[in-house]
Amino acid sequence: MFLGFTFLFLGILFLFDSTLLALGDILFLTGLTFTIGTSRTIRFFSRPDRIRGIVAFFGGVLLVLLRWPILGMICQVYGLIYLFGQFFPIAAASMKDVPVVGQVFRMPSVERFFASFGSSGSGRSSGRGGGGGGAARPPV
Repeated sequence: MFLGFTFLFLGILFLFDSTLLALGDILFLTGLTFTIGTSRTIRFFSRPDRIRGIVAFFGGVLLVLLRWPILGMICQVYGLIYLFGQFFPIAAASMKDVPVVGQVFRMPSVERFFASFGSSGSGRSSGRGGGGGGAARPPV
């Protein structure tokens, strides 16, 4: 996954070079498969409640491969936010304990921003995603 992010970063840095972006997409998907396994990757990308994010992400990959890098990256970012949006509040809650960066994540405006990701979704995210941000708010 590190190589995938590296090539994606270089592709953006070199003014949306479609070859680097395509290589980054392929390496990102390969790294994700190696990290969580083939069956979990297939299960994650075949969930019917996330079909909008799946179509946007793979449509963006296809657009990058067809040499439409800017539109493809916009679609990929939208798809990634839709797919991993429920994870952002959990990651932000754990980042509050990091010594230097934790002060930024404890700011009320940053807490509200990440709490908004937990509430967007298909309605079933209210059980896990929103709990981390609400528990840390009263002491502030």
